[in-house]
Amino acid sequence: MRATGLRLGLLGACAMIPLIAQAAQLHVGTIKAPAKNAPMLLQADEVTYDNESKTVSAVGHVEIVDDGRTLLAERVDYDQTNDKVTARGHVSITDPKGNVAFADHVVLTDHMRDGALSGFGALIGKTGRLAARSAQRVGTRVTANRTAYSPCKICNQPGQRTPLWQVKAERVVYDQEKHKVRFKSATISVEGVPVAWLPAFSVSDPTVRYATGILTPEVGNSTKIGYFTRLPIYVAISPSQDLTVAPMFSTKGGEVLEMEYRERWNNSGIWFQGSGAYNPNGGLAGSSSAQTYGHIFGSGRFMLSQNTRTGFDVAATSNNAYMRFYDISFLDRLTNDAFIETTPGRSRFALTSYYFQGLRSTDITSRIPFVLPRLEMSFIPTQKVLGGSFRFDLNGVAIGRDNQRNDQRITSELNWKKPFVLDNGQLWTIVTDARGDAYHFDNPVSGPPRTSDATLERGTAYVALDWRWPFVANGSSAGHSYIVQPIAQVIAQPYGGNPRGLRIEDSQAFEFDDNNVFSFNQVPGYDLIESGPRANVGAMAEALFPGGKVEAQVGQTYRLKRDPLFAAFSGNSGTSSDLVGNFSVKFPHLDITDRWDVDRGNGTVRRHEVYVTGSYARSSLQLSYVNLPPQVTALGLPSREEFNAQADVNVWRNWQVFVAAQRDLTNNQFLNTEYGLGYEDECLAISLAYRRKFTSDLILGVPPSTSMILRFSLKTGDSAIQPFSLFPRDVFALTHP
Repeated sequence: MRATGLRLGLLGACAMIPLIAQAAQLHVGTIKAPAKNAPMLLQADEVTYDNESKTVSAVGHVEIVDDGRTLLAERVDYDQTNDKVTARGHVSITDPKGNVAFADHVVLTDHMRDGALSGFGALIGKTGRLAARSAQRVGTRVTANRTAYSPCKICNQPGQRTPLWQVKAERVVYDQEKHKVRFKSATISVEGVPVAWLPAFSVSDPTVRYATGILTPEVGNSTKIGYFTRLPIYVAISPSQDLTVAPMFSTKGGEVLEMEYRERWNNSGIWFQGSGAYNPNGGLAGSSSAQTYGHIFGSGRFMLSQNTRTGFDVAATSNNAYMRFYDISFLDRLTNDAFIETTPGRSRFALTSYYFQGLRSTDITSRIPFVLPRLEMSFIPTQKVLGGSFRFDLNGVAIGRDNQRNDQRITSELNWKKPFVLDNGQLWTIVTDARGDAYHFDNPVSGPPRTSDATLERGTAYVALDWRWPFVANGSSAGHSYIVQPIAQVIAQPYGGNPRGLRIEDSQAFEFDDNNVFSFNQVPGYDLIESGPRANVGAMAEALFPGGKVEAQVGQTYRLKRDPLFAAFSGNSGTSSDLVGNFSVKFPHLDITDRWDVDRGNGTVRRHEVYVTGSYARSSLQLSYVNLPPQVTALGLPSREEFNAQADVNVWRNWQVFVAAQRDLTNNQFLNTEYGLGYEDECLAISLAYRRKFTSDLILGVPPSTSMILRFSLKTGDSAIQPFSLFPRDVFALTHP
């Protein structure tokens, strides 16, 4: 009888542990009483049992450990008659996760299902604190009165015990069944100063991963749209669906409503982002009358079977300058596509259709192509063919335009290669390739007489020999090794292959560089091909260290006679090409890439690109220098010399300074600049940014602009409680272009 009563009393005391934890949002879920035979530890200065009153009492330094929970108190009493458990005197409860709750007095009734407590506090996570004058639990609902909560660290030094920010509420109601926490008459204070009062608001408990609420707002001023404020609202529809609605109001740019919808299931998903704007002041293309605009981006991927999928990407806008004007996107080409793809084994088959929208002021819509469709097929058998690797590719495309300049092409290609490794480490690879193309051109009609359609066929083949001889040496220190590898490629191919009348659609953007110097056909796309005997010669070197590596590559192309395919400024127009190469350093906190093109005639650097990324602790630096010669004239791109810098420097404790600049060195002027100052710790983030855009497009009505943006976020640290509706948006990440 004594043992039974003592057992019930101890179980009653332990049952208080999840109760207080739930009141402080430390433990969520169905309350499970300890198993009847579960081991339990009781330590106390004195344990007594009163037969007449049927009470069990543990007095003095009481410690009860049961089911992973620990209860400490000065006294614990269990009244069998009234089924009541009482703990008093510096009561503290630690749950299995390490969270701690405190109370002055705890009472449990109704088989430990209901109860009341007074003067309690709770440690939530590493720094979060929740305190209440009193609390009561009835059924699955806990009500706490006169509460205060803060996720911020509180210093023990006198005069510094006020948290950076906190929320005080007259009453907090936690509904365990609905997983909701409701605050009534709540005041938000920063540095002890009240800054906001809310009559009521609610959040979801820590078991809910996706919760509806307000995200971090933005306020600022821009010379284009005036003063503005943006208030994004996150809507959690289901664990696999969410919606974000972000209205923006401005004094000169009217109103903008942005929306984003995401959904994912199994191996499929869709994503849509769109907006609509109404500007009573006009503003674009010199108009002063009311204007409406809109845009939509989207992507979808759908698995039809284990190896087959289909999908789409959509990007469209009602006005060429709309997204740039409101800083939604700075894309100047929008791509729409729909595809179906299957990948059995190592092979692949795909059909894709494309539609493009040009947003530059120089774009002519009737000249922009649409593709209906593009065919891609690759057959790669798993077994070797004649001891080597075999591949068959079939590629076709149908291109249309509003001006009736329509083209169709079909290309088939056979490729076979076989490597040989000699005893001294030399690697020889024989490559044979045969290709055939057929074209059909719908000539435009400019008036009588009507021109006829045209067809064109082409065939070519080459045999290539690739030679590489890697030399490997181990350094004096462990983990250090060095590799030097000379490379030589000889390609035997007949001259010709680019007949007169061939329309160039996909091979205009040619750039001879370190990425294609060791390619058997250096021209991109299918319309143009290299021809004639030639050789690619160069070397690669690599130094490997335990924490990173250093790489270098250099190469050059030689021909028996000049190929008229390449323009004089392409770097590959004579019997010998420019010298191209790269140098890179890759370590955990430093990444440097240097790409260059040295003129074969006078040794000057024609093209130079340098990219540097560094990081240390909370600081980072990104630098880039680009010096490019004029590209292929069909693209209409001039020479370019540009410098970009972006630095995020941790100047002192939690203070960050952000600086970014983009400068056109050719015209000696800035393109974009941005400066910012920010503070961020475990419970507060605030930043102020100044942004200046010097570029403009007066035809589209996008002028240079200056803007200032303020962002303010009260964070909840590592605590699961989110008292200010600053909800995470990590439902899923759907990859899309």
